[in-house]
Amino acid sequence: MKLSSREIVLAGLFAAVISILAQFTIPLGPIPLTLQTFAVGFVVTILGKKTGTIAVLIYLLMGMIGLPVLAGGAAGIAHYFGPTGGFLIGFIFQAYFTALIIEKTQFNYFWSIVANITGAFITLLFGSLWLKFSGDLPWNTAFSAGMIPFILPGIIKALAAGYLGVLLGKRLPITTYAAH
Repeated sequence: MKLSSREIVLAGLFAAVISILAQFTIPLGPIPLTLQTFAVGFVVTILGKKTGTIAVLIYLLMGMIGLPVLAGGAAGIAHYFGPTGGFLIGFIFQAYFTALIIEKTQFNYFWSIVANITGAFITLLFGSLWLKFSGDLPWNTAFSAGMIPFILPGIIKALAAGYLGVLLGKRLPITTYAAH
């Protein structure tokens, strides 16, 4: 995959946006409620599948190498193997599939919100599966801990990401979907 200089710069800038928004955290046990999922959806709604997913990968790599960009200023590879690891990896799939849905439909409020809600559930599914297998938990316990408490906040963040992503995306000349 070849990236233009413009795409590289945008991916880096929007990785920084995710990093900043991830610092807004509400502690909720071992899995905090953060604006990371909002930020991922917001960024890919504006940037599209390729550049948006790369922005998410850059963000995750920054956290992995020790930059304090993860929720609450956390950093380091250990976070990718702890309780939040599945959610962090889920961001990659959230980004890709959120943008894919928008790409295959239309860049408007309805489809952006549908795509962002779908993406949020993808992250919750990855997080719950990770809790199940890494913690050797029963299915109901993993989903009770990794999905149930985050459904309503996830939907609210997805609504905001979809709405604001289209609102700004239609006004910025950087969006992949500007022609829609």
